[in-house]
Amino acid sequence: MNINRLKEIREDRDLYQKDVANVLNISQVQYSRYETGIRLIPIDKLAKLAKFYNTSIDYLVGFTDERKPYSKSSVFKDYKF
Repeated sequence: MNINRLKEIREDRDLYQKDVANVLNISQVQYSRYETGIRLIPIDKLAKLAKFYNTSIDYLVGFTDERKPYSKSSVFKDYKF
């Protein structure tokens, strides 16, 4: 996971670790461990971060460099049910 991206996006918004930790309802120490890569981020926390930052989980974990979130129609356009 691109852990640098978490710090980068947080600092772009002039936020402190404790601010983001409050959004996730965790301690600053625990959030710091996510940001430094000591602990893996649970999917529910990643989803909350993506929504908070108005981006995609793929962007947060480094799968894409596109910051904009996916539109709901583009997510399933090629998926066969």
